[in-house]
Amino acid sequence: MRQATTTFAVDTRGKGLTEITESIVGWLRDQGLETGLLTVFCRHTSASLIIQENADPDVRTDLEAYFETIAPEDPGRYVHGHEGADDMPAHIRTALTASSLSIPVIGGAPALGTWQGIYLFEHRRRPHRRQIILHVVGA
Repeated sequence: MRQATTTFAVDTRGKGLTEITESIVGWLRDQGLETGLLTVFCRHTSASLIIQENADPDVRTDLEAYFETIAPEDPGRYVHGHEGADDMPAHIRTALTASSLSIPVIGGAPALGTWQGIYLFEHRRRPHRRQIILHVVGA
């Protein structure tokens, strides 16, 4: 068994989904492992990770709109507001999604389905530089 880790930055443009699949696949390929388990971890509490369809951009549009309805920016609704009206809704959206993903590695690649991609889901309005940690263990 071998292990490898790396950290990389993702620059977001504000709220929305940024696909990070290719960066992850490229790094994993360089590790030379055939089978194992990949962990993808987001080091933030106002951004998250999801695996979602990467073929039809309407899916991303609908997901973003849905999260706006379940955790709206409404300063009168939340106690926490020190970092702006979009901060507490961002924390709620992160709690409803994931800060880490575990993905099997088969044939040296993440075992994603045909239409699946790995996304960083930015929940804040302004652009951020988000840190993603990858860890793989396998042979």
